[in-house]
Amino acid sequence: MSDDTRRPGRPRSETARLAILKATHDELLDRGYGELTMAGIAARAGVGKQTIYRWWRSKAEVALDALLNVASEGIPIPDEGGLEADLDAFLRRTFELQEPSRPILMGLLAESLLDPVFAEAFRDRFLAGRRAALRTILERAVARGEISADEDLGLLLDVVYGLLWYRMLFQHAPLNDAAARDITALIARSVRIGE
Repeated sequence: MSDDTRRPGRPRSETARLAILKATHDELLDRGYGELTMAGIAARAGVGKQTIYRWWRSKAEVALDALLNVASEGIPIPDEGGLEADLDAFLRRTFELQEPSRPILMGLLAESLLDPVFAEAFRDRFLAGRRAALRTILERAVARGEISADEDLGLLLDVVYGLLWYRMLFQHAPLNDAAARDITALIARSVRIGE
């Protein structure tokens, strides 16, 4: 839940918030989204269940915030000085975190199919945030002259995240360092100026 839509009440304790997010992520890794409960989160975080409900309306919302926390801390936007190095570093880390996060993402995706309000939050807060991080890398490449200013960056984002979600959903091929290297090379070839 964003700061401007949070329910009225006592101010959020940053220590409690971080404990809840960590507990939620640990519960998700240990038990999966289907078995996630507010009571389990509260017990692991050492807070009352009402503390969680004061800040989040559902397990989907707290799980989304836990995932956002992991993504923002665990997948920095690299600046290695060039498109290929930046993209490769970003994708390697993204793909590395995908494996343990897969059950969480699948649970949140399923929740978004059942709940249109949550679907909007998942799209606007998580998916848009990950796209914005990658867009930063592509826009820097445009500024350096590695990508034409006319290039459709949205399409490049769809190619990268389309591969990620398709492989994550169907597991027909791995998301590993080789996949990061291959998609980096594909993007680099497709945007080379003058070719």
